[in-house]
Amino acid sequence: MFDTRAEAEAAKERLTAAHVEASHINIHDKSSAGYKDSGYSTHEDRGIWDSIKNAFAPDEDRHAYEEGIRRGGVLLTADVDDDHVDAVVRVLEEANSIDVDDRSNQWRSSGWNYPAAGSGAALGAFGTTDKKVTAGATGTEEVIPVVEEQLVVGKRDVSRGGVRVRSYVTETPVHEQVRLRNERIDVERRPVDQPLSAAEGDAFRERTIDMTATGEEAVVGKTARVVEEVVVSKTADERVEEVDDTVRRTDVEVDRDTDVETKSSTFGTTDKRT
Repeated sequence: MFDTRAEAEAAKERLTAAHVEASHINIHDKSSAGYKDSGYSTHEDRGIWDSIKNAFAPDEDRHAYEEGIRRGGVLLTADVDDDHVDAVVRVLEEANSIDVDDRSNQWRSSGWNYPAAGSGAALGAFGTTDKKVTAGATGTEEVIPVVEEQLVVGKRDVSRGGVRVRSYVTETPVHEQVRLRNERIDVERRPVDQPLSAAEGDAFRERTIDMTATGEEAVVGKTARVVEEVVVSKTADERVEEVDDTVRRTDVEVDRDTDVETKSSTFGTTDKRT
């Protein structure tokens, strides 16, 4: 269920992108066939559920969805194979769908009296036990209907908790030391008084001396390495749950009186009954 039609349409697009046939996806709101402004569906009058052939849910869940539509919500249904159910549920949970259980609790806290509304629906679903009397010229007939309940067991998805893992970037100051070398050029003039030696050659010529001073500076670089992986996965298992309940049935017990003669004057006739 979604709060707006636009969100339901967006969820439908997500399902088609997940390879669910568009013809198997339907959106229901107040304009859908079977919608009622008041009252709730019963087993005889299925209301909006009559167009959702494969839907199965307990009365309370069905009526909660009906109340959601009545309050402006939009219901999305999809027919999928059993193998694809988990994937479809995951897509819909990520499509901004509402939690019907939480929303139902909010409605109850604000005055929605589901039990009072549901009691009438239950009567409509299972009928009432009445005593019907038919009178005629030849006698009186009393009819007691025999009613029995049948246990219907289904299943629904409920939230068992979840986990959210997010990554973020932090900055940590780092201090390091590096030794740097710098060169310096000094020019010095020294007084000398000595004869010119033969090893010094021709002293009267032009000469040029080039000398370059170099220095070192710090260069900072960074490398990134993967040091850990966080893996989020989900596994599913199945269990068999035993469901014990009671069903009711109307049994009729017949006691016959023998060797007793009674008289009656119904409609002016005298009959003998045993």
